[in-house]
Amino acid sequence: MAGVPDLIVVTGPPGAGKTRTLAKLFEPSALDAGDGFFAFIDRGYIAPWAAEAHHQNEVVVAAAATAAGRLAIGRYTVVYDGVIRPWFLETFGAVTGLTRLHYLMLLPSEQVCIDRVRARVGHGFTDLEATRHMYREFVGPDIDDRYMMTRTAPVEAVASSLCELVLAGMRIWTIDGAASRPS
Repeated sequence: MAGVPDLIVVTGPPGAGKTRTLAKLFEPSALDAGDGFFAFIDRGYIAPWAAEAHHQNEVVVAAAATAAGRLAIGRYTVVYDGVIRPWFLETFGAVTGLTRLHYLMLLPSEQVCIDRVRARVGHGFTDLEATRHMYREFVGPDIDDRYMMTRTAPVEAVASSLCELVLAGMRIWTIDGAASRPS
């Protein structure tokens, strides 16, 4: 993968265990905390899981994707930590300006996600009903199992496993929508 910018999208519902630790395993690297882009909205914010938030979500996610793509083009390995549902991956990918990305969906049980969100302290998101709603959105789409990780493990172990998958080229999604085959 030398010479090819890498963007690693780590996604899943709230409480899935998306890890910011992964970015620390690459040199040089950047972390794009995608959900943080919602804080840029000063007035007129709509909860992203609300039906009327569609336009807002498209704009905010496109801004985050643009930043992630630019950093990857600048030769940083970028870890995008945010909620990118499978049906939005094409749009996200197109905005990055890249031809491929790594897509990794963390999907432990719904109860694990609920328990983790319930236990959060000092985190900006603690809405259990929204967690349930977003969990169902991730479970519904038909997605190749090779992009999913359902096991539960400590953060460091998850990051290490994700790093190995990326380095092996096992989770590459080409931007035209056709998943590339592992080599």
